[in-house]
Amino acid sequence: MTIQNSPSPQPPAPSPLRRRTFVGFGFGPIQAGLFLYEAFRSDSFGKLVVAEVAPDTVNAVRRAGGRFSVNIAQSDRTEIAEIGPLEIEDPGSASDRQRLVEAVAEAEEIATAVPSVQFYTSPSPGSIHHLLAQGLRRKAAARGPQAVVYAAENHNHAAETLEARVFEEIPENERARVATRVRFLNTVIGKMSGVVSDADEIRMQGLATITPGGHRAFLVEAFNRILISKIHFAGTGDTPSFQRGMRSFEEKDDLLPFEEAKLHGHNATHALAAYVGALRGVERIADLGKHPDVMAFLRAAFIRESGQAFVRKHAGKDPLFTQEGYREYADDLLARMVNPFLHDSVERVGRDPERKLAWDDRLVGTLRVSLQQGVKPARYAFGTAAALAVLERNTLETDIPLATWLLPLWRMASPNKQEEEKVLGLVEEGRKRLRRWRAAGFQDLEGLFEELYP
Repeated sequence: MTIQNSPSPQPPAPSPLRRRTFVGFGFGPIQAGLFLYEAFRSDSFGKLVVAEVAPDTVNAVRRAGGRFSVNIAQSDRTEIAEIGPLEIEDPGSASDRQRLVEAVAEAEEIATAVPSVQFYTSPSPGSIHHLLAQGLRRKAAARGPQAVVYAAENHNHAAETLEARVFEEIPENERARVATRVRFLNTVIGKMSGVVSDADEIRMQGLATITPGGHRAFLVEAFNRILISKIHFAGTGDTPSFQRGMRSFEEKDDLLPFEEAKLHGHNATHALAAYVGALRGVERIADLGKHPDVMAFLRAAFIRESGQAFVRKHAGKDPLFTQEGYREYADDLLARMVNPFLHDSVERVGRDPERKLAWDDRLVGTLRVSLQQGVKPARYAFGTAAALAVLERNTLETDIPLATWLLPLWRMASPNKQEEEKVLGLVEEGRKRLRRWRAAGFQDLEGLFEELYP
């Protein structure tokens, strides 16, 4: 395995945007390996600030002089990049909160990268929505620079959710003025990443820990084609156009079709790989590349089921939503998914199956979208049954209806009964195929579906 130390990306010529400020909330692999990395290597920012709720991490980065390392999985090697210096602040500290508010007031680009949209709010004075509201009020009062807020959480309406929570904290008579200074953006981030915390794995892979002497390492893939909402600001129309410091991102007039393709194409197939891998006894997603029948199954699910549904639903909106475009999308992702330098585990990708089996999430949601477009998603139904078998092993040993386990997971969504019955029927078919696959010694997976396409 090749480990290459990558020099910190510092272009020699200063950018005209050099004095910009970037602020990040959450210090996980996406914040560190995407936003901070891209901001740093763009050379457009004179100040990088990040908020992190774990005091030990804050102290470790401060001891390292505000620098940290990230491991970047290329297709043929792993590179190590050092990023910094930056300012890292703990929202649990009053003095740190004050500095965060000041940084938001002067920032041009801000990113939230926390586990879910539920983390936007809390009763704490260091809650993200509190700090953003205070900083944006100060920005508007001082006619500070306009700012965009990238909402990086894996949710189709993350930006709208964050914006609503922030503006609830702003007095009504100030909201119009604040709205002229900020634009909340949804994102489509198809970048695979994770945190490696096993000491033996870190040593075997030759990874750099986040800070010297630490016990965790950020590992992200090199992919950085990130899609964002089109940027426009409320106001009188005489404001100059906004220039992003992170110029590699791509704006889309309508991001929702791409968000749907990410959740029901990328995320659904990634989950499918994890649950099939778990039942087959595979530890690493990359190891699935050694099983041609599994790869053929994943590709057929991605292109013939998810792909066919979205090509029908969004035809004419973008080259992605064509037979050729979606095929290229699927083949690119599948190749990246089994990148041996990414070391993604089946356990990590398949964690939290209850959430992934929710009515609107990647597996069941893909079944529903496909049915709505007249496509039979037999492979994703198989994957849904596999996910349920990982969650409840005895589902393969009993004839108790799968509704027993699935309906409680769907209750909050109050699904339409007719649609619910169709989905349950598909998943029951998936369980039958899953039992046949087990009886065949987990061999020739795609062969189970040949009758669908005679």
